[in-house]
This record gives sequence, structure tokens and C-alpha cells, in this order.
Amino acid sequence: MEDIQVLQSSQLFQNIQPDQIRSLLHCLCAVVNTYQKGEFILHRGEPTRRMGIVLEGTAHIIKEDFWGNRVILGQSGPGQLFAESYACLGSENLTVSVVASATTRVMFLDVGRLFQTCSTACGFHTQMIQNLTQVLAGRNLMLTQKVEHMAQKTTREKLLSYLSGEAQRAGSARFSIPYDRQELADYLSVDRSAMCTELSKLQRQGILRCRKKEFELLELPREF
Repeated sequence: MEDIQVLQSSQLFQNIQPDQIRSLLHCLCAVVNTYQKGEFILHRGEPTRRMGIVLEGTAHIIKEDFWGNRVILGQSGPGQLFAESYACLGSENLTVSVVASATTRVMFLDVGRLFQTCSTACGFHTQMIQNLTQVLAGRNLMLTQKVEHMAQKTTREKLLSYLSGEAQRAGSARFSIPYDRQELADYLSVDRSAMCTELSKLQRQGILRCRKKEFELLELPREF
């Protein structure tokens, strides 16, 4: 029952009733697996026909170079998807990996079966396709925003770009971010020590206040 409640909160199952969700899970051959912190859920270089939806915990989508340097491209929490684009393509190997950042339960759904014609032509099957389209569009917007942050020249500018975007998304000067300091540095592809130094400077200059994952943006001083 708890899993159904998580799924109901997901954009993928928006406007779909619990009994209809159960029918869809059967249709899409749903499988649930549990992963421990640091364990790979999906590996770069492998194909997948299944998209994942997080039921508990958090999954990081990461990019690693030849030397093992890691950049966090994004994360998925309860009710959120990952690998949906690759699953829709089917033939494309993953260029990213997915790693559990805590003990994480994941439900995998066979996307290929979603695009097969339903024998009963059920409306909720069509609704799920519409929902998935919206998820994919939203993912594209998030990647565009990340590119905007990464396009900034300095660590300070990347930080301010990211934090400004999070404040706008939250609709408030006070907001929480999903990353700890190391994860935020990985996400912005900057050195952790340099980033923490910039955060301290921004606090001393009265531009922001922060404690762990909690932030508050303040009015920029005139001399900034």
C-alpha cells in the first residue's frame, strides 16, 4: 500500500487511480530491487529497456571520466524517475551511471510494453504515456538549467547561478537543496574546498545565509 502511495505522488502516475496503477504495474512487468549506499543501480555502457522509479532513498545520476572523477548530473528521490530516456530509446547504451546515495528501493518498469497497443484501449494507459512525455520534457528543462550553471566562469558565479535557480524554483528566498557539500561540488564540477571558501565569503558579504542544506538568499549589496 505504501508503494502505491509513493507512485500516486509521482508525475508518471498523475491522474491515474490506485486500481489502475496496479493494472499498469502488471502490464509493465514491475520489479522492485533494493540497493545499499554506494551500490550501482545501473552501469555506464549497458543498455536498458527499463526505467527506474525510486520508492525509498535517493539515486544519483553520475558521469565518470577515465580516471574515475565523478560529476553528479542529477538525482531522483521517492516518486521520481531515472533512465527513462534510455529506456525509451532501447538501443542506446547508458552514458551515465546510477548510484544509490542511501539505502534505496527502486521499481523498474518495462517501457517497451507501455508503447504497445493496449488490448482494452484503456484511457489510463494513454494517460501514462502523456505523463511520461511531460516527465521527459521536464528533464530536458532541468538539463538546460544545469548547462546554464556550468557555463558560468567562476566557482562563485556557478554557485550563485545554481542557488538563484533553486530559490526561483522554490518560490522563496529560503529553500533547501538536495546535496551535501561534496555532492554540490560534484554537481557543479568544482573543487569542494574552493566552493566552501566561496560560500564563506558570500555569507560574510551578506549575500546569503546557509547551514548544511538550508539556504537563504539576501539582497545583493550595492558594491557587489
